[in-house]
Amino acid sequence: MSATLDARVVVRRNGFVLDVELTAQPGEVVGVLGPNGAGKSTLLRALAGLQPLTGGRLALGGRVLDEPSTAVFVPPAVRPVGLVFQDYRLFPHLDALDNVAFGPRARGVRRPAARATAGDLLRRLGLEGLEHRRPAELSGGQAQRVALARALAVDPGLLLLDEPLAALDARTRLEVRSRLREHLRGVDAPVLVVTHDPLEAMVLADRLVVLEGGRVVQEGTPLQVARRPATQYVARLVGLNLWSGRLVGTGVVELEGGGRVTGTLDPGSGAREGDAVLAAVSPSAVVLSTAAPGPTSARNVWPGTVEGVELLTDRVRVEVGGPPHAFVDVTPAAVAELGLHPGQPVWLSAKATETDVYPAQNRTAAQG
Repeated sequence: MSATLDARVVVRRNGFVLDVELTAQPGEVVGVLGPNGAGKSTLLRALAGLQPLTGGRLALGGRVLDEPSTAVFVPPAVRPVGLVFQDYRLFPHLDALDNVAFGPRARGVRRPAARATAGDLLRRLGLEGLEHRRPAELSGGQAQRVALARALAVDPGLLLLDEPLAALDARTRLEVRSRLREHLRGVDAPVLVVTHDPLEAMVLADRLVVLEGGRVVQEGTPLQVARRPATQYVARLVGLNLWSGRLVGTGVVELEGGGRVTGTLDPGSGAREGDAVLAAVSPSAVVLSTAAPGPTSARNVWPGTVEGVELLTDRVRVEVGGPPHAFVDVTPAAVAELGLHPGQPVWLSAKATETDVYPAQNRTAAQG
């Protein structure tokens, strides 16, 4: 079933307000990211019909599924939506074949036809030979694909995935992630993947939508979002330093928290002096030293104090208080050589050519 999702989802509940405009085309995979409490689960439940709208309108392929102003509400059981839960929720007493056949059977399809559809989907998802295994006899990755097949068996106009890899261990997650992306490419319906994992979203999605406080704060392709984060939350997800301020010269930003940075501003951005802008730089592009640097080509040089030292997988991240506050990536050998510890005064420098300056415009900040 090929249909376009066109929705304004408004849900008011217990003092929280979700107000999100969302569209998705057939075959498009949209990743929905956001911190805890941002409204991701509420959005998913509203699209599935598990949470009625209190405002707005939800339409799929031109068919209205939920519109409070006209008292239209299509119950979840008959809504053309497939949902893959975080824990998959496979029926433990049914084998894989009958788990997948359950949806068509519930909609009136005769058993032989429903099982034929189920068998075809299981083969397409690489599960041939596992049709008669029960969920307890499947690996995590196999169970995930059975759950996906069950959602696809009803020929959904919209496919929703709730943290689809969260139930897998780290090793299995790595293996299943790329396979899942291949399977989603073959789905002829809009697909929404709700996740807290930025890497999962970057790999699976064609477009990202970031929620904070019940609102969309940024959307764009994974590359656009990764290069130009619009909020501190997004910057942390993609591993960039992000500072906000006002443009006071060509690429020169007077920062809200004090200090200035000079970066590269795209002449076509439309930003003018006095406009609100953001400046982003990678922690690996910031140079740390224990003495004031001598003559340097770096336009940005400032003192700071070490606030924390954290060992990551292949490097050490040093948190330095400013202004501006910054994260710096160094090698373990550099930590030992410089004797880095909390409270230590240091100097930071960053080249203007490696500092990106762009307009602070929430949604459109990702689209430049």
